[in-house]
Amino acid sequence: MTEPGREAHFVQSLERGLAVIRAFDANHPELTLSEVARICDLTRAAARRFLLTLADLGYVRTDGRLFSLTPRVLELGYAYLSSISLPEVAEPHLERLVAQVRESSSVCVLDGDDVVYVARVPTSRIMTVAINVGTRFPAHATSMGRVLLSHLTDEQMDSYLSRAKLNRLTARTITTTDGLRAELRRVRAQGYAIVDQELEEGLRSVAAPIRDRTGAVVAAANISVHASRNSVESIRRDLLPHLLATVAQINADLHIASPRSHRTGA
Repeated sequence: MTEPGREAHFVQSLERGLAVIRAFDANHPELTLSEVARICDLTRAAARRFLLTLADLGYVRTDGRLFSLTPRVLELGYAYLSSISLPEVAEPHLERLVAQVRESSSVCVLDGDDVVYVARVPTSRIMTVAINVGTRFPAHATSMGRVLLSHLTDEQMDSYLSRAKLNRLTARTITTTDGLRAELRRVRAQGYAIVDQELEEGLRSVAAPIRDRTGAVVAAANISVHASRNSVESIRRDLLPHLLATVAQINADLHIASPRSHRTGA
């Protein structure tokens, strides 16, 4: 029966399921069944059904007493991010950046163990594989992937490193768990990543994080160059400052953008 004030189409069980997900936050990363029931104003039996259903779907994990969210809940936010607001906010800034440095620039989000391109402004073809919006590459061998991986929680990073296939794409690709973990720590500390011909011979790139209103890293932007034109040092000296300035502008616009005002066909 529909509650007073609710439309006939309203699905109360969906509302309650989303409330259970929202019960977890920075102050409550782990909750007991009783705590979830109290926060969501549910009976223990109802809270248990919702939690176990979310666990079956992969959005919640439990050790038998405590429940917590899994990285899969990021899918809910990334679907919105990659399809609505971020590309339209970022593209004008990427266009100005490309005009300044005369090199290609892109924005990616993390999807599982890959990066997915959601915005791109090219200058010339520098890779043997064409890159378009929707292109995927393994995160471990890309500058944007390393920026995004470096900002995972310790638990999320452990999970990624335990399952990821660190395939050798070139002679320079980092393929060991310890080596990649050390590199990700360095990337997080310095605030950017430079990858030197690890995805493809002759390709170098530099990437920096894009943050949402809360400061969480939700995407990354990069500049890609041919190794014959730019050394690692010239990338750091000449291109990185332009990239960091562009990312700061994207962050500022992303923070004030009205989500409902953006639509994209990407």
